[in-house]
Amino acid sequence: MTDKTSRKKTTATDEPVAPEAAELDFEAALAELEQLVNQMEAGDLTLEASLAAFERGVKLTRQCQAALRSAELKVQQLTRSDVLEDLDLEDLDDA
Repeated sequence: MTDKTSRKKTTATDEPVAPEAAELDFEAALAELEQLVNQMEAGDLTLEASLAAFERGVKLTRQCQAALRSAELKVQQLTRSDVLEDLDLEDLDDA
């Protein structure tokens, strides 16, 4: 079984096609977003490629933001309050 997030799809012309943002986990989406930013900052992309990279970056950013919001809600539910308590590492050593 292969992992969808570790390989890119190809078209009939064998050009790599990035998986949909929704198919990526948070870490893969963030890594791709960082790669896009580096490519755009290098300034070597054509106008069309820059626009495509920007559009992809917006989708990835929205996905990452949604994942972070979801994680925050889960943490809030687990702590049953909106305030996280400080963790005393010395107490963990005694366990």
